[in-house]
Amino acid sequence: MAAGTYRARVIVLRKTKLGESDLVLTLLSEDGSQIRAVAKGARKPSSQFASRLELYSVADVLFAGGKSLDIIKEARLERAFGRIRSSMEHAAGAAAMAELLDRVTQLGLENTRLFALTESALAHLDEADAPMVLAITAAHILKALAFAGFKPSLTTCVCCGRDVDIAVRDTIVFVSYAEGGAICAACAPRNETIRLRSEICAWANALLVSTFDEIAAYDIDLPTSFSVLQLCQSWVREHVGANLKSLQFLFTSGLFE
Repeated sequence: MAAGTYRARVIVLRKTKLGESDLVLTLLSEDGSQIRAVAKGARKPSSQFASRLELYSVADVLFAGGKSLDIIKEARLERAFGRIRSSMEHAAGAAAMAELLDRVTQLGLENTRLFALTESALAHLDEADAPMVLAITAAHILKALAFAGFKPSLTTCVCCGRDVDIAVRDTIVFVSYAEGGAICAACAPRNETIRLRSEICAWANALLVSTFDEIAAYDIDLPTSFSVLQLCQSWVREHVGANLKSLQFLFTSGLFE
């Protein structure tokens, strides 16, 4: 192997057009860092990259170091996730996952749990029926936020540490996005909070701590899934400083009506 080259297993997060036929790819590396690289000629119909570097696919890639961006020399497709590519509902869920990762990952900053998390989430998303897309998407976002250092605390008061009971149905839970989670009734008057139904907090916490195999067996209705995703959007806005356009599309597209 020539000097200045390296190989990495990656997930394709984003594609950006460059010039007449090239693409700049934003990739999640297996070590959790972000890679941005140029695939020359990738937009040509005859390009070897056309089917090997699809969005949200897993690929084994050979890179050559470049002055500003590295260059993709070879790519071997490992997992294509065909249902995500063919279904608008599934692609919309994957897009929200990828957009968040584009925001929270950095060049050279390793976070190994993010790759395994995302590959598992995409695999389960690819196998899920459309109604479960929202729950799997929410679970990935919550877990990715936790791994990036923005884990919400939903069962204990972030101010005093008292337990907050989110298991009782039809009750109200005080939540502060700025403070990092649930706030007990005693501390709520001293903080800026919003009120959420206990079911929303309970489901958000369940998705946060459960495996994707467990989540696949859950019976969570669409309105509740949307409410948890609204919580995710607010959390990202507060702690990452971004309004995920892909999530906004999920809220307004009517795909899941």
